[in-house]
Formats: sequence, C-alpha cells, structure tokens
Amino acid sequence: MHDPLRSSARRSPIAGAMLALAFSLLVAPAARAQVCTGDIVPDGRVDGGDLGTLLSNWGPVVVTNPVSQACDLDRSGGVDGFDLSLLLGNWGWCTPTVSGVSPSEGCIVGGTTITITGAYLGATSAVTVGGVPATGVTVLSQSAVTAVTPASSSGPATVSVTTPAGTVTAPQPFTYMPVSVLSIVPNAGVLTGGSQITITGGYLTLTTGVTVGGAPCTNVTVVNASTVTAITPPGSLGIADVVVTGGKGTITVPGGFRYAPIVVPSWATLIEMVPDPAVVTDPALRAAIVASGRPWRVRDTATQMEMLLIPPGTFQMGCIMPSDLHPCTVLQITVHQVTLSRPFYLGRFEVTQAQWQATMGSNPSSFQSQPDSPSCPVENVSWDTVQGYLGATGMRLPTEAEWEFACRAGTQTPFHNGSTDDATVVSLGWVLGNAAGRTHAVGGKAANGFGLHDLYGNVMELAFDRLSTYPSDPQTDPIVS
Repeated sequence: MHDPLRSSARRSPIAGAMLALAFSLLVAPAARAQVCTGDIVPDGRVDGGDLGTLLSNWGPVVVTNPVSQACDLDRSGGVDGFDLSLLLGNWGWCTPTVSGVSPSEGCIVGGTTITITGAYLGATSAVTVGGVPATGVTVLSQSAVTAVTPASSSGPATVSVTTPAGTVTAPQPFTYMPVSVLSIVPNAGVLTGGSQITITGGYLTLTTGVTVGGAPCTNVTVVNASTVTAITPPGSLGIADVVVTGGKGTITVPGGFRYAPIVVPSWATLIEMVPDPAVVTDPALRAAIVASGRPWRVRDTATQMEMLLIPPGTFQMGCIMPSDLHPCTVLQITVHQVTLSRPFYLGRFEVTQAQWQATMGSNPSSFQSQPDSPSCPVENVSWDTVQGYLGATGMRLPTEAEWEFACRAGTQTPFHNGSTDDATVVSLGWVLGNAAGRTHAVGGKAANGFGLHDLYGNVMELAFDRLSTYPSDPQTDPIVS
C-alpha cells in the first residue's frame, strides 16, 4: 500500500525529519537495547559525524555501498526520516557493555593486569575493582580495555567500567587470591645445606628471596608463577620456618623444612651429600633420598667403587606395558605391588675388570684386548663365581625387586627413559645394534633417574634371588629362594 507520509519524507529531508521525530519515542528505545543505533561512524558515540554521513546517503540504499547500508538504520531499504529519527533519538555516547574480564583472579597485593572486553569501551575514563580505582587504565579499542588491579583482601570483587554514557559492571567478579605455598620438596635436608628445594604454590612470579630458619637461600629461581627453586643454607638440627618474599607479598610456612643429620656409612667415604638435581631430576626421588638420612653418593673405601643410595619405596613390579617390539613374557606378566622398606646402596656402574682383578687377582673376561678394557665390565662370571668377590668385599647382589625398583627410578614404561620405543635403547646401553660385538667402558650411556648407568646392555646383571613367576598379592622386601 502507498504510504504518503513515507513518500513525503523521501521527497523532503526537512519534512521527513520533523515527521519522523513524532515516532522517535516509539522506535528508538527498542533499537537501542540491541546496539548503539546511529553510530554509523563507529567511534562509540552518535554525533554530527554520523548525522552528516546519514544525510549524505539520503535516499534508496545502494546495495554495493556499505556506508549506504549502514545508514539504513531501520532496514527499510531507504535512508529517510525514520532513520534520522532513530539517530537523533540516540544522540550522545553509546552505552557500554562488559562481557568478560581476563584473568578472572589475581593476587591480593594487586598488580594484576586485567583485560576487560565488551562494546563501546573506547571512552572509558575509569575502572574500579571492588570499588577501588584501578591504575594504568588503557583503552585498546572499542571492545577492549586493560587496567592494573589495586590491592584488596581475599575474595570476589566487582569490576566496573565508567564512560561518559555511564557505569557498567562485569557479569563475573574478579577474585583476589593470597600468595600461597602448597608444598616444599624435599622438606628435609642436611645440616650443611646445599639441598635444592622446589616450592610450589600460587602467585610466586615476583619472588625475590627465600629464607630457611631465617638464613637466606642461594640460587633462588622463579620457574613460573607456581614454582620457585632454591638451595638451602646451613642450619641447625630440627624444623625451620620457610619464608618466601617478593613483589607479591610474603608468605611464611611454619616448620616447612627440617634439618636432619646424615650419617656416612663406616665402610664408605663421602662424595656428595645430597642428590644433584641435574642427575636426580625428580623432586620426589630427591626428597626420598634425603629423607633416608644417608648420603646420596659415596665411595666404598675398600674397592673404590662408587655407590648411589636407593631409598625405600613402593612400586608396581612386573611388565606394566610391553615395548613396541617385544610383548611381556610369562615370567613378567603378573604385575604386583612391592614395598622395599629399607634403603640400600647400589654400584653406580657395573663392576669393571680392573676392580675385579684388584680384589680377586685374576680376570676371567673375554674382552681384554682393548685399550679401555680395564674400564669395561667384568664378564664370564657365574652366580657361584661372584660369591667369592662378594665375600671379599662385604657386598651382596641386589634382589630382583631391588634391581627393578632401582632401574625404573619411578617410571612404569619398559625403558627407564619413559619410552616404549625399542630404538631408544641405544642411548641407554650397549646392545646388539651398537655394541659391535664387544663390551664397552662403563658409564658411556645415559643414566637413569637415580644416576645409575648400563642397566640395559653391556653385560647382564646378576640378582641375589632366583628367577620365578611373580605372585599376584602385594609383597614387602621379597626374596625368591
């Protein structure tokens, strides 16, 4: 049907404007609830720039012209008095909206840079968090503003944004969290200090210092926001408070570390008191070694063999998973829980030809013609033959359970490097693929998580007990007789 009013509006811009104003109260509020109607030149406000653009595009919409289409505010197919009324009815700053705040939590001391997203934020003049003004308010665009949170107490805080059009609140609060320490591993060490501790918690990024018993740690390193490492100072026997300080505040862990005496065995000389984190990389294994009350690395005085401490522990013994090329055997298939209740020392390397000859006066090995033969493992020795060496040195063979626990070093894969790939064995030991038909000097391949070498390849190891199928029930210190 022909609409004379609309036709009149198209013929005369001024008449159209006057006529459309009569309808503005009816149409403008509904449109404004959705978007900032009239902000044709998208700058967060409806003003003369938008009015000029609309008037210059008066008439039928040019479908190939995006500006012409944007001026058709009521989507009628023409830019006319109705569009003008909508624009004038929304004159001024666009009402902002906030859709989110990221990150949604931060430290109680403040200093967290938050990004506020939404619409029509380009004229933001202030941001408050929990009613307290934020600092560093920076407008990135109409849809994003950043600000730095003030200090506050723990808990949720409302985030509000102020523009010339008013103040709006984020749908979700910003939550203030305290600096926290969740764990210290290991939580015990020797009186002489030197233990690397790993502190985990929250908001540790700006940590500048750690003290144990009031004495400063060395090598304080911020790994990330939740992890800090440090080397303990010397201390006194007993428990000591751990204090973490920095730009995010101070947190005290009462009795967080214990100084314990470590006794060097009478048969050994000390090489290294606490585990080297570069060798024993697992903090839990380092903690277990320190907790044993014995030094990590010693040398047997009589034989000069280097020994490493293996701590007590519980593990799953047996073939938990096969390698990529080899299935589990019948003797390995029954996986069962084993607890080793006592620490023990194990040779860091296989017994060499030189060490055997020094004790036994002879060398039964077949591979004696190489320049490095004295450093190669002794071979051609049976279980019975080795009893003479053990009797002469006061040592014993490890049980099968002890050997597997020591070899696994906390892993459950067929290889102690955490892999099932048979091809990786060449980096762990001398095997058929790389040994060239002979033994090689001990320690030439990668160590496991305890620091032990040549657990695969070079020569086979002997165990104290005999080979047998595994039981299914849990065992403690098992010995198959």
